[in-house]
Amino acid sequence: MDRLQGSAWQYVAEVLHAEDLPMIAAHALVDGHDSPALRELAGLSRRSDAAEIREVYVQALDELDIHLPDEETAGRRLLVSLAFGLVRRELSPKEVTDRLSMTVAAHTQEETQFLSIAAEYSEWIGPDDLPAWEHDLQAAARSLAVSTDLDPSISVQVSLPE
Repeated sequence: MDRLQGSAWQYVAEVLHAEDLPMIAAHALVDGHDSPALRELAGLSRRSDAAEIREVYVQALDELDIHLPDEETAGRRLLVSLAFGLVRRELSPKEVTDRLSMTVAAHTQEETQFLSIAAEYSEWIGPDDLPAWEHDLQAAARSLAVSTDLDPSISVQVSLPE
C-alpha cells in the first residue's frame, strides 16, 4: 500500500493532523501521483487553514480515485497497525495505548482481545502489574498480527506533539 492510499484510513481514524497532509501530498507527487488538487495541497503551508487543507486533501483523493474507508475499516486498520508496530518493536505498549485516540470497534476475536487488553492500561497501573499487562498486550498483538486479513505493511504516521 503506498503512502497516499495509507493516509486515507489514517485520515478517517483521526491519526493524521491537517498540517501533515501537505507533506503527504508532496511525497505522493514524488511517488508518481498527480492531480490538480494534489499539487495545490502540496503547495499549502502546514500553517494553512485546517478546513481548507482537509477539503483539498479529500478533493485530491477523489481526483485520484482513492476512496476514504468507513470508520469501522479505518479503526480496524488502526488496531492492526498498532499490533504490528508493537510486534516489530516500533512502538512500546504505552505508545500503543496513547495512539488509540478514537473509538475503535473490533471485528474479530483477536482484535477484540488486543483492544480489551490495551484498554486495561491506566497511568495508575501498579509497577508490579505493569510487566504482566505488557506481556499480555504483546501476546495479543502477536495473535492479531498472524491472524489478520488486513495488509501487514500498514503503519501509522503520527505527528509528535509540538
